[in-house]
Amino acid sequence: MARTRVHSLFVSSDGYAAGDYVTLEKPIGEAGALFGKFDGRVIHGIHGVDDPVTVDRAMFSMWGQGIGAEIMGRRKFGPQSGEWPDDGWEGWWGDAPPFLTPVFILTHYPRKALEFTNGTSFHFIDASPEKALRLAQEAAGGLDVRIGGGPSTVSEFLQADLVDFLHVVIVPIVLGSGVRIWDQLAGLEDRFSVESISTSSGLTHQLWNRTGRV
Repeated sequence: MARTRVHSLFVSSDGYAAGDYVTLEKPIGEAGALFGKFDGRVIHGIHGVDDPVTVDRAMFSMWGQGIGAEIMGRRKFGPQSGEWPDDGWEGWWGDAPPFLTPVFILTHYPRKALEFTNGTSFHFIDASPEKALRLAQEAAGGLDVRIGGGPSTVSEFLQADLVDFLHVVIVPIVLGSGVRIWDQLAGLEDRFSVESISTSSGLTHQLWNRTGRV
C-alpha cells in the first residue's frame, strides 16, 4: 500500500524547524545551521558517493526511494507572497530540481505549471491537505507521496492524520525562535510507533510509523 511520507525534517533541540522569515539569501530564514550535517548528494541513493556509508547518509538516502510525487508549501518554493510577480522565478533549484516527479505547491494563487527536462514539474494548487493528497496520489502512479515541507505544511498534514511515516532529525542546537513543528500536535505519539537512533555526528534520527498500517 502506498504511503504518505515525510523525510529529513530537521528540528532543533528546542523544537524549531525553520526561521521566521524566508528571503532570497536565506531560504529557511535564520535556521540554516539545522542543515550543517546534511549530505544532499545521497538523496537518490548512496551509489556514486565515494565517502563511507554512515548511518546519517543511509537515513538521508531514503528521501527519493519509491516516491512518485511531492507536496510542498509555497514558502519552500520561494520567498514571494501574494500574487506571483513576473520575475521568472522557477524555484531555488535552478534548471534541474532534484525531485524528478510532479510536485504540488500549495498556494492561494494558482498559476501555470512549470516543467523541466529531468521529469520534475511544479503544479500550483489552492487545495486542502486532503484534496492535495488525492491529486498527488493520482500523479504518483501507485508510488508513495512525500510531504516535503516546510514545517507548517508538514504540521497541517499531521493534524489531518494524513502522514504514514515521518523521519525527524533532531539537531543538537538551540535556535530560540522560528517556526515550531510540534505545536497543535499534542498526543501525536499515540498514533505512531517511534524508533530513535543517535549517531556519532550528534544527530538523532526518529522514525515515526503510523500504527495500524499493514
